[in-house]
Amino acid sequence: MTERAELATDAVQDDAVPAAPAVTLAEPGVPGALSRYRLSSYVVGVALLALTLVAMPLKYLADQPAGVAIVSPIHGLLYMVYVVLTFDLGRRAGWPFGRIVLMMLAGTIPFVSFYAERRAVAWVRAAA
Repeated sequence: MTERAELATDAVQDDAVPAAPAVTLAEPGVPGALSRYRLSSYVVGVALLALTLVAMPLKYLADQPAGVAIVSPIHGLLYMVYVVLTFDLGRRAGWPFGRIVLMMLAGTIPFVSFYAERRAVAWVRAAA
């Protein structure tokens, strides 16, 4: 190969757009973000179950609104933390925006946050 051809080949290779690197558990911050997300997912799921299976029936069937007055704000605060941690994990793992939003919404439907947590772990581990 001539010197000129080698230079042309090197120039083409240098101008090529590099592929996006795959995100792995070895990436900085992904294991920690996954752990924080998993914990928040469980906590939000349990708080939502307490709200929907205990506090709401007590309010409407037994006329005792105290449970809702206590559990609702706690769940709301925990859900805000869950949203932030879900965004953090999604950003670090390179998830599409739609997936991040769906994972955030999982904290609003009883039992779904537990399923979403398992899917998130599977997605992160599959990328590893």
